[in-house]
Amino acid sequence: MTRVAIDPITRLEGHGKIEIFLDEQGDVAHTYFQVPELRGFERFCVGRPVEEMPTLTSRICGVCPEAHHMAAAKAVDAVYHVRPPRPAAMLRELLYSAFVVADHTTHFYVLSGPDFLVGPDAPATERNILGVLHRVGMDVGGRVIEARRMGHAIIEMLGGRKVHPCTSVPGGVTKGLTEDERADIERMGRAMVDFAAFSLGLWDQLILGNEEYVAMIRGDAYTHETYYMGTVDPAGRLNLYDGQIRVVAPDGERLGQYEPSHYPEWIAERVEPWTYLKFPYLRQVGWRGLVDGKDSGVYCVGPIGRLNAADGMATPRAQEAYARLYETLAPADGGPKRLIHQRLAMHWARLVELMYAAERVVELATDAEITSDQLRTVPTETPTEGVGSVEAPRGTLTHHYWTDARGLVTKVNLIVGTTNNYAPIAMSVERAARSLIHAGAPVGPGLLNRIEMAFRAYDPCFGCATHSLAGQMPLEVTLHDPTGATVDVLRQHC
Repeated sequence: MTRVAIDPITRLEGHGKIEIFLDEQGDVAHTYFQVPELRGFERFCVGRPVEEMPTLTSRICGVCPEAHHMAAAKAVDAVYHVRPPRPAAMLRELLYSAFVVADHTTHFYVLSGPDFLVGPDAPATERNILGVLHRVGMDVGGRVIEARRMGHAIIEMLGGRKVHPCTSVPGGVTKGLTEDERADIERMGRAMVDFAAFSLGLWDQLILGNEEYVAMIRGDAYTHETYYMGTVDPAGRLNLYDGQIRVVAPDGERLGQYEPSHYPEWIAERVEPWTYLKFPYLRQVGWRGLVDGKDSGVYCVGPIGRLNAADGMATPRAQEAYARLYETLAPADGGPKRLIHQRLAMHWARLVELMYAAERVVELATDAEITSDQLRTVPTETPTEGVGSVEAPRGTLTHHYWTDARGLVTKVNLIVGTTNNYAPIAMSVERAARSLIHAGAPVGPGLLNRIEMAFRAYDPCFGCATHSLAGQMPLEVTLHDPTGATVDVLRQHC
């Protein structure tokens, strides 16, 4: 067999590699999407006071510390059996919405944008943010920087720091808003809405206006029919901060809806010997391997997962963008809601969410209670166990803590957005490789980048996603001779 390696893969958070094995005819025999990183938080959080978890777990990732901070804060509330007052919950969601604007902006313009705005086959030296600025103009770069600046300014104002916020405590937050701060956030929120509208317009002009890109998005190379998952509000509309988690089948039928604390009844995890990530799947459906279809328990989270699971958006301009997305890629036919299975459309869905998060900043900043001093419900009950969940930019994020009667952590379980998506990511990379690599055709940098585009659609963050503890990473190395026969197998901690 011939081995083709993409190592390291690029424009993602974390580290990973793709190994493609070609048979003697030059066709793809096997593809492996491997993650060699580790994350030890589930072990070294044990023994810590549970109220430290929102600030401690935010260190898991410098890209999305706000997601871990909020999921942890909600889990700590549950551990102490306490519910924050409405103003405190709104302040948390306000911070979180500003974070989503900044994070989605980063992925679209810096990580995924070069593939479309510069071109998938452009030289690697041009497929970066500088190439994007050369293509769309320096004024666009200024708007991107300003959108990120505003997002982080709001995070710092509410969270105490631009990175790794420290505002949440059991039952609420440590700091409220003054009227001047509220007015400043409202102004920035309205500018974020304008930026989201500009970004959707750029998608219309440069991506939907390009027939090659539209064919690529619609094509089979990046399409999978799986289950989908996302958080919805009581009206069934997308919510990034709070609600129940809904699961829908590939044909649009609803499998069910559950409270985040019931996730063990829905989610199981599988281990494979060739990677350090686990593969979550739907317990009610079962594991059938890395395959599509209604009989496979593989599910997808993130922007497409959330939009497919929801009945619509809770803000007006986001709803308009949502409707246009589905009218274009999955027009209604009178039956259950048709779903979007094209994974490159994840980028479009991300811009719809960008608009929703920006509009939500304005809604929260103009709520009469947002400057209230009702910031905390002080816990009075003995701590036990709790689950917290938010929709991280990369998908449903779950924190589950167990404590003793003193509030010291005895056990931690984390299922992060990218972990949820590991099976579909591996499937997307495999399908892209099989679709694009053919016997006799050269395997060049442009083709390999198109394979990387399969995982980039998910905006993966592998620093968050892996479980292995340093010094205890299970490893199995299989040695093959030129005919493919196994010569030896070396194992460590297996």
